[in-house]
Amino acid sequence: MSEDSPHSQGPRPPAWNRRPALPPTAAPSPRPAPPPAATATRIPGNVPFLVRPSALRRALVFVPLVVALLFVIGCPATLSLTADGPDHTSGDIVLLVAGMSCLVVTFGTALALHLIAHTAGGPILGIAPAGVWVRRVGLRRSVTWLPWEQVAEIHRGRRLLEKVVTVRPRTGGGHTATLTFADRSEDEILAALREYSGGRVELRF
Repeated sequence: MSEDSPHSQGPRPPAWNRRPALPPTAAPSPRPAPPPAATATRIPGNVPFLVRPSALRRALVFVPLVVALLFVIGCPATLSLTADGPDHTSGDIVLLVAGMSCLVVTFGTALALHLIAHTAGGPILGIAPAGVWVRRVGLRRSVTWLPWEQVAEIHRGRRLLEKVVTVRPRTGGGHTATLTFADRSEDEILAALREYSGGRVELRF
């Protein structure tokens, strides 16, 4: 029987002398996303600071605008149809009255729908120690609840004739409430936002 070669197979090193296998590197856990904002159909009535829409303030601005627009449209037509001339008949007066009546009904209906869309549905802003409620106005109403930890910033801006305050969540977008046509003054609303947010939110006003 032939002797084994000393180089054929040597003794295996003990386990403690072996190079340990590296465990698989675990991927870093992703940063948890903030929970989605809660939605409702109406701002609760027991919120410490509530802001409601003011139909009177809105009407005091938009009713004169509608009247002025009707005046601008109606006066030139009235002067042209009532001036003395061989081509004017009594039918022109009837046509003028009918046209102005249609304009009054059209603009009046549009104004009424505008007032209903912006003033019905309860409070538009609710400010509390834990967060803020904002109601979306219009035909498709919705209410959003945002804890202060989910609010990135609150800033004041302007939209045509209206001053507004916008609450921007950390997830993006924005929720807007009126300052001009509210039942509380602009100073009251901004002071409440400062007080209840308690330095947890960037305020730009």
